[in-house]
Amino acid sequence: MSPSSTPGHPIDEVQERVVSCRLCPRLVTWREEVARTKRAAFADQKYWGRPVPGFGNPEARLLVVGLAPAAHGANRTGRMFTGDRSGDWLYRALHRAGFASQAESTSRDDGLTLVDCFITAAVRCAPPANKPTTAERNACSPFLEEEFEALDRVEVIVALGKFGFDQLWRILKKRGEDLPSPRPRFGHGLEVAVRPDLTVMASFHPSQQNTFTGKLTEVMFDAIWARAKELMG
Repeated sequence: MSPSSTPGHPIDEVQERVVSCRLCPRLVTWREEVARTKRAAFADQKYWGRPVPGFGNPEARLLVVGLAPAAHGANRTGRMFTGDRSGDWLYRALHRAGFASQAESTSRDDGLTLVDCFITAAVRCAPPANKPTTAERNACSPFLEEEFEALDRVEVIVALGKFGFDQLWRILKKRGEDLPSPRPRFGHGLEVAVRPDLTVMASFHPSQQNTFTGKLTEVMFDAIWARAKELMG
């Protein structure tokens, strides 16, 4: 179940606690109800129905922070951005940039590996209407904080969407990082040099709301990962 390829890595302990979390009653009820009722297209599949751990290389220099698992995506498959349209966009782009071994992510056992990359989210349970409450966001915050501690080689963090960016900013501020004030306005391609060895970038989320309308194009998305690779050297 561990996303780590290095047995005993500190990230393993964090992910084990993520999966067993039941702190938020509304999210627990919703994720388990979705897993029971299912979507017709996936009626023959067993849903994960639990908090979703991060996924990737524990020695990664690139950290990707999303919003939360999709009800019939990661909440079904048990892996971040796996089994939904947003994940299709993300993994295709990561594959083109050399951060993923393949362009598709369909299940936890599909053979996909990430190269120098780790993917996580601000909230670990699928929320109703894809909208976590402030209390739910805060309850999940320690997991992301602990991942930052465990993933100690990260040089570039890409936040997918404003929710992930805002939560990332709160955590970096809490950690005492020297952040610019006022906080830069979220926008696609925003880049903040937090320190010489750490840069935060922002991207529109690859949600259908953004990709179907053309707000986010594949060219725009590819530019994010090309710039991340450039910053990593």
